[in-house]
Amino acid sequence: MVKHRKATVTHKHGNNNESGSSSGASESSIASRTFHLLSIWKTGVGVMCFIIAVYVGTLGYLETRVNTPLDDEKAVQQSGLAVPERYWGTYRPGVYFGIKSREPRSPVFGMMWYELAASAHKGIRHLCEQNDNLPTYGWLRHDGVNFGEQLVSDPPHDIHTSFIKTPGGEYGGQWTARINITATGKENTPIVLIWYGALDESLGADEHSILWAEYGALRGHTPALGNFKVHLVPHSGKLIHTSYSEAHCSGLHLLKEKFYSLLKVEKHPNFGRLAVLGPDDELNDKEKGINFVPIQMLIETPFVLDVVYSTEDLPSPPLKGDEYTKALENYKKEFDEKFEKEFKLKQKGYSDQDVNIAKAAMSNMIGGIGYFFGASRVQSQYTKEPVPYWRAPLYTAVPSRSFFPRGFLWDEGFHGLLIGKWSPEIQLDIAAHWLDLINVEGWIPREQILGAEALARVPKEFVVQSNAAANPPMLLLQIAKLVKSKPQMFEHRYATRHTLDRMFPRLQAWYQWFQTTQKGEEPTSYRWRGREDDGLQLNPKTLTSGLDDYPRASHPSDIERHVDLRCWMYAAADAMATIARVLDRDTDKFEAVRDQLGDEDLLNELHWSSHTQTYADYGLHTDGVRFVRQHSKNQQEGSKVVRSVTIAPQPRLVTSAFGYVSLFPMLLKVLKPESDKLGKILEMLDKEDLLWSPYGLRSLSKLSPLYMKRNTEHDPPYWRGQVWVNVNYLALSALRHYARAAGPHAPRAADLQRRLRDNLVGNILSEYKRTGYLWEQYSGEDGHGSGCKPFTGWTALVTLIMADEYYL
Repeated sequence: MVKHRKATVTHKHGNNNESGSSSGASESSIASRTFHLLSIWKTGVGVMCFIIAVYVGTLGYLETRVNTPLDDEKAVQQSGLAVPERYWGTYRPGVYFGIKSREPRSPVFGMMWYELAASAHKGIRHLCEQNDNLPTYGWLRHDGVNFGEQLVSDPPHDIHTSFIKTPGGEYGGQWTARINITATGKENTPIVLIWYGALDESLGADEHSILWAEYGALRGHTPALGNFKVHLVPHSGKLIHTSYSEAHCSGLHLLKEKFYSLLKVEKHPNFGRLAVLGPDDELNDKEKGINFVPIQMLIETPFVLDVVYSTEDLPSPPLKGDEYTKALENYKKEFDEKFEKEFKLKQKGYSDQDVNIAKAAMSNMIGGIGYFFGASRVQSQYTKEPVPYWRAPLYTAVPSRSFFPRGFLWDEGFHGLLIGKWSPEIQLDIAAHWLDLINVEGWIPREQILGAEALARVPKEFVVQSNAAANPPMLLLQIAKLVKSKPQMFEHRYATRHTLDRMFPRLQAWYQWFQTTQKGEEPTSYRWRGREDDGLQLNPKTLTSGLDDYPRASHPSDIERHVDLRCWMYAAADAMATIARVLDRDTDKFEAVRDQLGDEDLLNELHWSSHTQTYADYGLHTDGVRFVRQHSKNQQEGSKVVRSVTIAPQPRLVTSAFGYVSLFPMLLKVLKPESDKLGKILEMLDKEDLLWSPYGLRSLSKLSPLYMKRNTEHDPPYWRGQVWVNVNYLALSALRHYARAAGPHAPRAADLQRRLRDNLVGNILSEYKRTGYLWEQYSGEDGHGSGCKPFTGWTALVTLIMADEYYL
């Protein structure tokens, strides 16, 4: 029993153990599953955290790409004092007369003037301003290195400015600037002349750079220049009164305003009340140092002043007086001889007056070269707000001293054609500076607004540059043509070969950026980015194309195909192959793209209209658009003019916009000499109701519905009929090419080329004689100049056209 009971008990205990074991196993299983789920959850959270971290990291990386420089050897290896012949220059194109060095912290020097007569109401002249309405101003001769002479006409006075550099020493040499003021009429009215020196406050405080004044002189010190002196030496004429001030100015763009604030009125025995310079109250703030020293002179004309800059390391003084006069005449003679040797205009039968206009055109291109330093404002789709580009220098020509005194990417491609004819070394230096502005993506901002002086003259809406925005790669074509026309410069023994070697990876990155960011939806098609429909524009602008308001598809969309960009990419691939060949690099991939884009069947499939027998863009388009005035429900807001669409857009070729864009297969020589499509273009080119005019080729056909139409209520036509010299230059170059090629269209091309050249040159010279200026554009109706003036950017190509020199 006991055993049994024990057994029973044992059995019971055994049963209890089995039950406990089952329960424990169940609990263990639950715990295991819980642990497993927890592990999965932890893993999921970890993966999510990792994904978020990767996303945030990637986003952060993408955010920084827009302002990260390309990690490759800089194209510019020598600048500043390492290139003494180009150290000092008239590198402030936005002022009537200014001198600085190619150094970020260079002191700047310049001239202001104003009339004493209260009735003049002109204010102080300083920045080149369209509204000053001077009869003419600009360089008559400028060699880009040693000297220049300029005429500024501001009745009742003419102001002749000139400068000569004296090389030598460790600090970039010395220079003399001469200011010669004469009366234009019989009356000899006094005039007030100001010469100043200033330091750029926008670069931050620099306790090692200082300026101060002495009577009749200005002294200073910078780490790059050591001690220097600027002495004002009257060469002839009567100096009636002098005053000066030592002041603090918060930026170079505010120098004139600061000067105004320093004036105070004193009694004068001959003039009654006279404004003279007084002390600057801002210097009571101990944190503010002297960075602006103006010296004011009341003079009687005729008056000649020599401004003499000297450094302590050179024992011989700079030129002045009669010695300067003699040296200036020698430089002018050398310039004239070189000009005739390069362009042969007298030999071609041009009059002395016409030759002088051509000299002025080229000299203003050269004399308009500036040196800028600063950081652009840029933005990408990954940055919420604009961010600063890296600080960098830019040595570049400018389109217009009065309206566009800064660098523009596609303009510079045309500028270099003329600059390179005069000085290939300067052209290459400019191109290298531009290529050093390329970022890690391969993008170059198309408009360079560097430094306080440049920024102050740009409307806010144009300051920020988007990294989706391209600009025609004319600079690439320009470099390739330099390589073709001056092959001896790029032999292994020359430094220019090494410069080109350093430029190549940057050119390749830029070229590849176009290929990856500007592609269209269809194979071998391309599309300019940046078009936006705001409902106000009759036809949304394509600023990135360089042709701004030229009519494209009325409704921007991703299906667009732009024929001009496709042709630019053909020319870019050809240019890359040319440069690669000279550098003994592989050309296959560039030639493959060039040959593909040069396939006329592919081009025609995308862009040829058999109906109109023209090339055209493709996109979502309607010609049924017009302006209507829209009244707001809120009476305080008033009304505005908006676009009204009367006919729904359809995917189609934009054949109604025959003009410059339609010509690009010819302009960039994509078409073969025997092409029947080339024949059609030449046939239409000669029709006066389309593009042909007595003044050059119009940008848009007279039969286009948008010919000379405004784009918004406040936006007048720009590329909608006016004659533009840069595209006419491309046309002349292409016509010359087809005239010399063996093909059925050669005779017609030759005839068109001759007539177009004569029309274009004749009108530009005629308008210069009538108005005193080269203009941004010319009317296709009467030939009159329009837009901004002086426009000595690509309009200065008239010098090359007169010489029959085409490098494309």
